[in-house]
Amino acid sequence: MKRILFTALLTVFISTISVAQELVWHTDMTKASELAIKENKPVMMFFTGSDWCGWCKRLQKEVFQTQDFKTWAKDNVVLMELDFPRRTPLDQTTQAQNYQLQQIFNVRGYPTVFFVNPEKKPDGKMNLNSLGKTGYVRGGAQEWLTVAKNFIK
Repeated sequence: MKRILFTALLTVFISTISVAQELVWHTDMTKASELAIKENKPVMMFFTGSDWCGWCKRLQKEVFQTQDFKTWAKDNVVLMELDFPRRTPLDQTTQAQNYQLQQIFNVRGYPTVFFVNPEKKPDGKMNLNSLGKTGYVRGGAQEWLTVAKNFIK
């Protein structure tokens, strides 16, 4: 009985730790910007084609899913995913927002990652001040993070 209880508690503890290590990728730019302002962090906007873009999947696997990236991201940025899937439908609001931001930032290829500082104006509008952009960087998480750190000094 004690062994079963101990195993159950250990399983709950391990699953709690793994959930705590998962990153939150926002899909609403307004909410991500407000959170970034509140936490005094830039927003990392990831333009991706999640269900068709091979380089996007590679960036996810080699960088965004690593522990190094997860640790860095939690302390330094608010994550925003702007997806342009071909097979997975998005709701109309998200799709319109993503296309509007794609036009504003002149995104022509995927993956593209922009770092921006959101700034709320007195009239309630949001400015997104660009800090820089990157995409896939050969060399894995450490090389990609070196590039990213230069934008958010």
